[in-house]
Amino acid sequence: MKRIMSIIIAVALILTAAAAFADTYKIGVGQFAQHGSLDNCYHGFIEGLAEAGIVEGENLKIDFQNAQADMGIAQQIAAQFAAGRVDMMVGIATPMAQACYNAASGSIPTIFTAVTDPIAAGFADASGKASGDVTGTSDALPIEAQLKTIRAMLPDAKKIGILYTTSEVNSISAIEIYKSLAPNYGFEIIESGISTIADIPLALDALLSKVDCLTNLTDNTVVSALALMLDKANAAGKPVFGSEIEQVKLGCIAAEGLDYIALGRQTGLMAAKVLKGEAKASEIPYEIITEPGLYVNADVLAKFGVVLSDELAARANEVQ
Repeated sequence: MKRIMSIIIAVALILTAAAAFADTYKIGVGQFAQHGSLDNCYHGFIEGLAEAGIVEGENLKIDFQNAQADMGIAQQIAAQFAAGRVDMMVGIATPMAQACYNAASGSIPTIFTAVTDPIAAGFADASGKASGDVTGTSDALPIEAQLKTIRAMLPDAKKIGILYTTSEVNSISAIEIYKSLAPNYGFEIIESGISTIADIPLALDALLSKVDCLTNLTDNTVVSALALMLDKANAAGKPVFGSEIEQVKLGCIAAEGLDYIALGRQTGLMAAKVLKGEAKASEIPYEIITEPGLYVNADVLAKFGVVLSDELAARANEVQ
């Protein structure tokens, strides 16, 4: 009898372990660069999964890696995820998401977040239909709102400088929108393209001499060097407008931006549906957060002698 009971207990333990293993999801999360908005995306993503009952350490294993703004490293990370037979690849920022999607080769669902233009990135066609087993969230910039705010804050400004990475399709797409809308607000866009972080100092020196202010995109390489940009811009007496709250915290004067934790949380909820088998990634249209918030840095406003209009002051979120 004892032998039979031992066998029953052993079988029960094996079945329990097997069930636990079967219910554990394994995902690879690649983040293209180390900066506040992408970090917030990741934290929000984990929150979204947890809200759906998928919790790291309980029924979720995450292989998280950062490409440090290097496309070659991003491709290596994505290849490792594919070889590791993860249940899902998650790419944070356009270059990382593209690397994951390409490495997945249609055999592993890919979820993206912080992708400015999913169509230009190759994740969907012009109608919004998924190009494969892929979906996620877009951080499309509220460009017109940003231009309105810059005009209201700098009534005499004429030229806005934009530094961008030529290999980031998200940046190229955003610049085209800026250039099409800028004349409506009396601005000219002066852009300067760079290939690597090492190009930024000289490009900034040349750009700052031609413009009245700078505005940032969600360009991962450029944002990774935001401290340098702010040092040079401040020395030149030119304010820098950010594209989200973390850039304003670090010293940009203001931004019509998104809440990246909310963006990540939205992405996590979408990913949970795919992991649970409730829908394929290709069946879930990509989503966009459409309501920006105005974030301002009071210290920087004072430094440049900018006083907010009553309309801007009424909706501004002051950050430190």
